[in-house]
Amino acid sequence: MLLWGVLPLVLRRVLRDVDAASLTGFRFATSALALGALLAASGGLPALGSLPRSGARLLIVATLGLAANYIGFLLGLDHTSPANAQVLIQLGPLLLALGGLVVFRERFAPAQWFGFAVLVIGLGAFFASQLAALGRESDRYLAGVAWLGFAALTWAIYGLAQKQLLQALSSQGVMLCIYVGCALCFAPWAKLASFAALTPWTWALLAFCSANTLVAYGAFAAALQHWEASRVSAVLALTPLATLAFSVAAARLAPAQVATEQLSATSWAGAALVVAGSLLTALGRSSRGSRARLEAARSGPRQRPS
Repeated sequence: MLLWGVLPLVLRRVLRDVDAASLTGFRFATSALALGALLAASGGLPALGSLPRSGARLLIVATLGLAANYIGFLLGLDHTSPANAQVLIQLGPLLLALGGLVVFRERFAPAQWFGFAVLVIGLGAFFASQLAALGRESDRYLAGVAWLGFAALTWAIYGLAQKQLLQALSSQGVMLCIYVGCALCFAPWAKLASFAALTPWTWALLAFCSANTLVAYGAFAAALQHWEASRVSAVLALTPLATLAFSVAAARLAPAQVATEQLSATSWAGAALVVAGSLLTALGRSSRGSRARLEAARSGPRQRPS
């Protein structure tokens, strides 16, 4: 959550020098090489030969979902601000939690449905306030909202597919396959010449973005192996608060590099409702049946995906 909280600030700076497709392809390629080397050294490379046909289809869905999420988020971030992007991308954990109801037959308690309503109200208040404040730039903001909505939907699809894959492969094995697949997806559009003119500072930020991909999604994959999909989204719901905190700190430490976030009182209230609604939705008590299914998934990591 902390890594994803600071990431939009760094990505927005790197996007000044590198296009979205090249940046995304580089992040996936370096993450694949690093994780592949670690798994090879420890003998933990995934055994794809034992993956059933249904698992292969899920792997393709997860790969395309994460690739679409990365490019959608970058394009949305380019049209808005880090705080805007992180509040609106909370649709992703919400859709992941709702998907858990359908795919994994998890159940919402009354408090979780109340949290769902609070989150929707918060998103509506935040969106309306920001749209009214932007005036002439509203068209650009709406385009960013559309890209972020696309990123949220594809991220939820990726998360649901990955949770299914964890019944057949280890979390790190799944991530290696996805990283390699995503790197291949962006390879045709990567402009390698753009990296030659980067300054050492931009290279350092680019290296952080790549490490962020490896560590943050590795932690997310491990969390899905231990928690229900709806419960994982509880921690992720705090990401906008982390981004706002990092934005304030960065604007004070490096005002020439990071612009101060301009949020109205209504926008702040909407963001608070989004976080509160996400927490209520994710932290409600799960049903006995969903817990039993989770324990079964933990005890049989090599079982055939359902």
